[in-house]
Parts: sequence; C-alpha cells; structure tokens
Amino acid sequence: MKTAFRNIFTALMLTGSFAMMNGQFLEPSDTSESSVRRYNNIINANKEIVEFIEYSLVQKGLPRHLRNLALIESHFNRNITSGAGAVGIWQFMTVHANQYGLTEQNRTDVYKSTKTAVVSLGNLYKKYGDWITVVAAYNCGEGNIAKAMQNAGSTQYHIYSKYLPAETINHVKKYLNACYATGELESVLNNYNSARLNKVFFTEGGSGRNNAAPLQETEINAGFNLDIIADELDVDKSEILAWNPGITEELQKKGESLLYLPTDLMPDFLLKKNKILSRSIREGAHVQQQ
Repeated sequence: MKTAFRNIFTALMLTGSFAMMNGQFLEPSDTSESSVRRYNNIINANKEIVEFIEYSLVQKGLPRHLRNLALIESHFNRNITSGAGAVGIWQFMTVHANQYGLTEQNRTDVYKSTKTAVVSLGNLYKKYGDWITVVAAYNCGEGNIAKAMQNAGSTQYHIYSKYLPAETINHVKKYLNACYATGELESVLNNYNSARLNKVFFTEGGSGRNNAAPLQETEINAGFNLDIIADELDVDKSEILAWNPGITEELQKKGESLLYLPTDLMPDFLLKKNKILSRSIREGAHVQQQ
C-alpha cells in the first residue's frame, strides 16, 4: 500500500501537480531582474568571503546554496548588528553562539563564525532533513519550530509554517528569492519534495509517534546495524533514517556518526547500547559467513 501511494505522489510531482499543492509557500516571491541583479551584485562584491564560505560548506558535505543564508542575513557584512542583538555575517545571537563554543567577540570573525555556522547547519539538517526547515529554524530557533509542528500536527513546512512568526516566513521567502537569483532554487525545492515524500509515507505513517518531538543525540560507530537498532527500539528503520538523514553514508565514509532519537527513545537506546552493538557484530559476522 505504501509503495502504491508513493508512486501516485511521485507521478504528481513529476507532472507538476505536486508543486501546485504547496506552490504558495515554496515559490520565490520576487523573480524580477532587479532582485536577481541585486543578489548577484552582493555576491560578486564579496567574492573572497563567498569562496571561503562555499569551501567550508563543501568540506562538510553541505550544499553551496547555504551561502545564501549569510547573504540574506547580513549581505556578508561582518560588522552588522541586528535590532535583536544578532551579530556578524551569520547573525549569531549570544545564546546560539555559546551553544557551539563561539565567544561573543568572535561572532564578527568570518573564519570562526563560518566554521560554527557550518556545524550548526549540519546539525539542523540531521534533525529536520530538509533545507527549508533548516533555514526557518536558523531564524526563529528550534523551540518555535517544535511548537509550530506540534500545533499543525505535521513536520512539513508548507503545513506548519502558518504557526511560525511572520519574520521567519518572510526569511524563507528571501532565501528562495536568493536561490532563484543564484540558479539553485530547483535543487532546494527538489530536496524539500524528496524529504516531504519521505515524511508523508514513512515518518508520519510509521508507528504513529509524534515526529515533531525534540531529538537527542549520541555517538555510534560503523559497528552498529540500523536494522538492529530499529528492532531493539521497536520502531521502523524508515523512522531511524527520517530522524537521521545521510547516516548510512556517514557511517560508511567516516566510520562514526551522531545518532538522533526522540527524547523518549534515547534512554532505552543507551540502556541497550552494548547489547545492540554486540548483536550487530554477531549477526553481521553470521551474514558474512553465509
């Protein structure tokens, strides 16, 4: 049944009907020549900073279009301070900066603030799985995102966004405008649509768990088998993957990864962690021998 529904929605997406379902939320609001020219002029005027940001993003496996977040946040002005007290090209608030070990003074440091922003954005993507929600969360905070998702009963931006602050909704629109100007809008929307399909048919259709619930993190290595983690926690593996986008590739590439689980599941995992690892190694060896 899930496969049939996936095929229907995939067909809708390919024919354009899917985009129409959420077009009012996920279309740029300004595609004028003046808007495109303005964004690109700012990028061209800050080539050295832009190149460093893009290098830092690619180095961590993140898309270049995230450079547009700094573009709309500050126009790459390291000395800018918002009315709310956010500072630097990435507009770090003191609490957000301290969370990642960035001192208040270093918020204006392009090198240090960019390195911090890359880590923060990577963590947000692991938690939410789509760049639209990442941009929204970066603007208004994870607490507001959690409340909006809970109020809407959905983890999909085009549904829960009506519960977000108007400033955040406008921020996402600016991001889409910037990505249109840099020719990267299609990539952003494809990412959202792919994540949305996954959330509709797996995350929300699995155990019935509230997937807007806060997540906690712990470290695992490549010895852990995701199928066994799912079995021991009595959840679908698809839910593990929805909470942890890209974890399979990261375990294969780096041999370790952060594992994100809902707060109510984390104690159970930590209690069974050694058992899960032992079982993963034992059953993995058994498969190899076959």
